[in-house]
Amino acid sequence: MNIDIEKYLDLDKTITKTYLLKYGYPEILNHIKEIIIELGNNLGNDYKKIGDDVWLHQSVKLANNVNITGPCIIGENSELRPGAYIRGSVIIGNNSVIGNSTELKNAILLDGVKVPHFNYIGDSVLGYKVHFGAGSITSNVKSDESLVSLVINEEKVLTNRKKIGALVGDMTEIGCNAVLTPGTIIGRNTTIYPLVMVRGLIKENSIVKKEDVIVRKVKHEDLPRL
Repeated sequence: MNIDIEKYLDLDKTITKTYLLKYGYPEILNHIKEIIIELGNNLGNDYKKIGDDVWLHQSVKLANNVNITGPCIIGENSELRPGAYIRGSVIIGNNSVIGNSTELKNAILLDGVKVPHFNYIGDSVLGYKVHFGAGSITSNVKSDESLVSLVINEEKVLTNRKKIGALVGDMTEIGCNAVLTPGTIIGRNTTIYPLVMVRGLIKENSIVKKEDVIVRKVKHEDLPRL
């Protein structure tokens, strides 16, 4: 059972649109490596291939001490800062920032994602313009290494995977040193406060102040008029 991926992501903000629609989430986590190889071999002249199946757009800013293991695609105008570590099977969208001591593994980042300081993103999909504060991470393995469950259509569903990080909807802000536990799903335009442990399903337009303390964002048009 997969979730309705278009409820969480603007698929026009990623080169993986066709595949996200085909496989859905979390099934796409099983196919990122093959997707990169297929896409990489069909990228235009604006991309250059380095090493083993690593494709970089010619506009990418790459610090000298970045460590990249393929397969990997890094999009237009993205920046990899000193100490960034790409462990393989990673697609980084356009205008993204991968920062100091940030580690990525088996993940899809849509355009405009910023994970700039001491972040870990594993077995996850991050939506358009998602931002992680310093030290915030996706935890992708349960402490007892049992299979991860997801909340889909208000129902808890057991997957066949031991490793699932998070699906984070577009325009979401993750505060400093927050932890997204395995299988977390976060709706669009949500704010997670610093130091919060997040689990399960968080609906769109939420503010998570601490575990089990969730409020809805107030839209401008809902405010009282003077």
